[in-house]
Amino acid sequence: MSTHPRAGQPAQPADLVNIPKLMAAFYQRTPDVSQPGQRVAFGTSGHRGSSLDASFNQAHIYAICQAVAEYRRAQGISGPLFLGMDTHALSEAAFGAALEVLTANGVEVRVQQGGGYTPTPVISHAILEFNRAGGALADGIVITPSHNPPQDGGIKYNGPDGGPASAEATGAIEQRANALLAEGNAGVTRQPCEQARQQAVPHDYVNAYVAQLDQVIDMEAIRRAGIRIGVDPLGGSGLAYWPHIAKRFGLNITLVNERQDADFGFMPLDHDGKIRMDCSSPFSMTRLLALKDEFDIACGNDPDYDRHGIVDADGLMNPNHYLAVCIHYLFTHRPEWSVSLAVGKTLVSSSIIDRVAASLQRPLMEVPVGFKWYVEHLMAGKLAFVGEESAGASFLRKNGDVWTTDKDGFIPSLLAAEILAVTGKTPHQYYAMLTDELGRPHYRRVDAPANHAQKKVLSALQPKNVQADTLAGDAIIARLTSAPGNGAAIGGLKVVTEQGWFAARPSGTEQVYKIYAESFRSEAHLDQLITEARALVSEVFAQAGV
Repeated sequence: MSTHPRAGQPAQPADLVNIPKLMAAFYQRTPDVSQPGQRVAFGTSGHRGSSLDASFNQAHIYAICQAVAEYRRAQGISGPLFLGMDTHALSEAAFGAALEVLTANGVEVRVQQGGGYTPTPVISHAILEFNRAGGALADGIVITPSHNPPQDGGIKYNGPDGGPASAEATGAIEQRANALLAEGNAGVTRQPCEQARQQAVPHDYVNAYVAQLDQVIDMEAIRRAGIRIGVDPLGGSGLAYWPHIAKRFGLNITLVNERQDADFGFMPLDHDGKIRMDCSSPFSMTRLLALKDEFDIACGNDPDYDRHGIVDADGLMNPNHYLAVCIHYLFTHRPEWSVSLAVGKTLVSSSIIDRVAASLQRPLMEVPVGFKWYVEHLMAGKLAFVGEESAGASFLRKNGDVWTTDKDGFIPSLLAAEILAVTGKTPHQYYAMLTDELGRPHYRRVDAPANHAQKKVLSALQPKNVQADTLAGDAIIARLTSAPGNGAAIGGLKVVTEQGWFAARPSGTEQVYKIYAESFRSEAHLDQLITEARALVSEVFAQAGV
C-alpha cells in the first residue's frame, strides 16, 4: 500500500468527518441484520463500525448491552459493571445508550465521578481490584474503537478476569445481540437516559488507578533522575490522568497537546491519508516527533490508552523493538518475579523477542493476535510480560501480582522513563545493545484492501495452501495455522524459515488484510519475503474467485 502524498501533514477541512451527520446517523439509521456488514460482529477487540454505514448505531448498543446483561446474569455475575469510554464522537452517545439498557436491567453501573473519559486499562484494573476482595464478581465495558478514525465507534466487554472476553463469551453475546436486532430490539429493556444517569454510581477511577502506579513502575527512580517526559495524549481518554501522575509522584511531565476534539482535526494524516490516532505510526506522531529534542523521553497513546508510542532522541521506537527492550529490562530488574515466569508474544511479533527470551532462559508462549489469549495465563501467574506487535502490552507489578489483564498504554510509557533513569540508556540505545548480541531483524507490516469475502477466505488458509518447499531462498521449516503456545487458530497463515517468516491474516477491525514479515538477513531479503507472501495471497483469492 503506497504512502499518501499528504501523510504526516496537518488535516484539512475536507479531511474532517461531519460530526452532526455522524451523530444523526447513529440515531436515525437502523441496521439490516441480513447484511453481514451491519450485524454485530466481535473481532479481536469487540464490535466496531460507523454509524454512516449502519455498522455502529444506537440499535447495536441496545442489543449488545441487553445481551451482556443477560449473559452476566446467566454466569452469576452480580457485582458492579465498570463502564468506560474514549473520546471518539460516537462514544458519548453509545455511553448513554449503554446506561439506558444496563441500569434498566438492574445492573449497578460505575462511571467516572464528575463525568469524563475512562481508559481501557483503568477499567481492567478496577475490575481486578474489586474482585480481589472476594464476594460478588464485577465485570466491565469499554466504549471505544481504539485508534480507528474519528467516524468509527466500538464497544468491548471485559469479564471478571479484567481482560477482553473469551471467544465463548463474545460468541454468545454476538448471537443474542443479532437475534435481538432481527426482532427490532423488542426484547431490549431500557429506560430514559436521564433516569439511567441518575442511577449510575460515581467512581473515582483516576485516583484508584494512579495511586497504585508505583507498584508497577519505579517512580522514585524517575523522579530522582529528573527525567523530562513529554506526553501527547492524541486527544485520548488518558489526558486527565497525567497531571495526577505528575503531582502524586513528583515527575517532570509536560502535556504538549491538551485538545480533545471529536473530529481529531489536530492530528496529522496517517500513511493512507486518513486521520488515525495510531501512536505507533510515524505519520500520526509527526507533531510529537518534532518536539523530541525538548524531552528525554516522550510518549503518545491512542484514544482508549491501550497502546503506547515511545519517542527518544533517535525518533519513534518501533513497537517490536520496544517490546524486546521492555522484556529484557524487566526480567533483569524485577528481583521479586518468579524464575518460572514466561514471556507472551503474538505470532506476528518480532522473533527478536524469541531470542531475548532464550537469552534470559525464560519460557515463551506464542499465541494468535488478540490480548484475550493472555488473560488466563496472566491470572494463573504464568506470564510476567505480554505484548503484541501493534504497540500493546501489560506486565506484572514489581511484587509479581497482576496489574491489568488488558493492554495498558500508561505503564510501557512510564517504563521508558524508568529504563533511562536506571540504566542511562534510551530505548533505542538499549535495543542496539540487544541486537549487537542477538542479531538485527528487519520487520515490516503491509496492509492491502480486502472485502468480507476475501477476509473470510484468508482466515481459512491451511498449510496445504503453501505448496512450495522454500521461501525467499530458504527451506520452509513450519507452516502454521494454529499458535504453538495454546493451539488456537490464528485466523490466517504463518510460514517460517531459519532466517525469516511471513504471516498473512485479515484485520479484525478494518477492511484490509495484513502481511507481516521479518528477515534476519537484510532489507532486500525482507522485500523478497513480502513479494512472495503477496503472490501467495493473490493466488488464494484467485482460486476462491473473490
